[in-house]
Amino acid sequence: MTATTLLLNGRVHSPAMPDATAMAVRDGVVAWLGSDDVGRAQFPDAEVTDLAGAFVAPAFVDSHVHITATGLTLTGLDLRNATSPRHCLDLLGAFARAHPDGVIWAHGWDESGWPGRTAPSRADVDAVVGDRPAYLARVDVHSAIASTALRRCATGLDRAAGFDDQGPLTADAHHLVRRAARDGLSAGQRRDARQAALDAAAASGIAAVHECAGPEIGGLDDWRELHALHHGVEVIGYWGEHVTTAEQARDLIADTDARGLAGDLFVDGALGSRTAWLHEPYTDAPERCVAPTGNRYLTGDEITAHLAACTEAGITAGFHVIGDAAVSAVVAALETVVERFGRVAVAALGHRLEHLEMVTAEQAAKLGSWGVIAGVQPNFDALWGGETGMYAQRLGVERARGLNPFALLASQGVPLAFGSDTPVTDMNPWATVRAATTHRTPGSAISARAAFAAATRGAWRACGVRDGVTGTLVPGAPASYAIWEAFGGEDAFDVSAPADAVQRWSTDPRSRVPVLPRLDGRLPRCRQTVHRGAVIHG
Repeated sequence: MTATTLLLNGRVHSPAMPDATAMAVRDGVVAWLGSDDVGRAQFPDAEVTDLAGAFVAPAFVDSHVHITATGLTLTGLDLRNATSPRHCLDLLGAFARAHPDGVIWAHGWDESGWPGRTAPSRADVDAVVGDRPAYLARVDVHSAIASTALRRCATGLDRAAGFDDQGPLTADAHHLVRRAARDGLSAGQRRDARQAALDAAAASGIAAVHECAGPEIGGLDDWRELHALHHGVEVIGYWGEHVTTAEQARDLIADTDARGLAGDLFVDGALGSRTAWLHEPYTDAPERCVAPTGNRYLTGDEITAHLAACTEAGITAGFHVIGDAAVSAVVAALETVVERFGRVAVAALGHRLEHLEMVTAEQAAKLGSWGVIAGVQPNFDALWGGETGMYAQRLGVERARGLNPFALLASQGVPLAFGSDTPVTDMNPWATVRAATTHRTPGSAISARAAFAAATRGAWRACGVRDGVTGTLVPGAPASYAIWEAFGGEDAFDVSAPADAVQRWSTDPRSRVPVLPRLDGRLPRCRQTVHRGAVIHG
């Protein structure tokens, strides 16, 4: 007889049964939802889990991650809390003394919030680490400080685009030193990093992640090692490599076993590193800046060729796209591909745009009509939005106000999938939901209900799972859920919408809308994560 697990005495988030306090799971599938008494009577032989008032919800899916890099931040040197150049160097020195061998891999410095807004130089780093390879990635991972010893390992560095003798390296120069730093890591370091990252995801109530990989991010070796790792967290991989023909696209999918040729296929860089491709120059571009409007890594013809090749091959395509000039180039290419293949054929493939921070209403309307999915990161606004944040520094206040317009995208029918871009921001999915509901620009926030959907079933939809039940807790759905301790008793739950948004459903309890935890205080703590019936955390 198949064993049944019966969860009782809790609060289950289900559109099918908003008042459910119990849930039965059998064969990795949700079998039933309802009240405790009915559950006990219907499943007398079930293995019972007493939830003790806990909240059960669909497990989260992080739609944009870099697993090995995340693990290297967890097991290596995390500089995201550095408050000044001196503090950054002090953290580096302490780590170097505690770990006297091998390449130093560090991540997360962000000079935009430091006094003077300047990063340490190569000479500063050398003074701390001596003749030792050290790689210090900026928080957005589109530039890095590299020690002299690491620079020596990168052949042709001084001739590469983005080279700077003392300052952070960008573009091709950054890719060269990142590859050299990766080559200096041992197999054990990489293995331990992946394990740590996936363990952290499971502990955050995340059952699946979308790995956005590519030649310049981790390389094929990292990709193959990751896919050989057995872990309870499901890894859905995208490979960001450019192709020009349908045959190339099919061959690359066969070689990588990727879900699509999408993810971080770079059209441009990042705003923090001033490498996102803009129509107008950066407000704070340094004097003698060689690229005052940022970097373009693919031409319009190359973007069109990739989209056309993937569409002809029936493969999901996508790009990393941030700056407004980059978005314009991708929308123009999509328009050409839609004219060639038809709207229905394009929409069926769910092409993806990652980040999509600078998008106009007209562009959003087109993307919505073409079924293009926006993989976005609400925590970017939480970290860098506002009138004094990094966005305003780089673009000026007026341009910065238009960034990350989640309400606009949703209103134009663009499907949203939420990710962290970890290690750029933290994986905590409730922090992501909260950031989407508390956008720093009035009118850009979305409701908690819409944000929760974008972090669960929306992220499943983004990777092609469109059965209508995955990512929810209804009978017949995969039993992928997390059990949460929400703080505050009965007052810890609410049905809410952002204060500046039109509420599209009743918030009265009688409306039968499932509640969510309030996120204006301490965030819920994950007790257990289950994926397809198997416990992967707790």
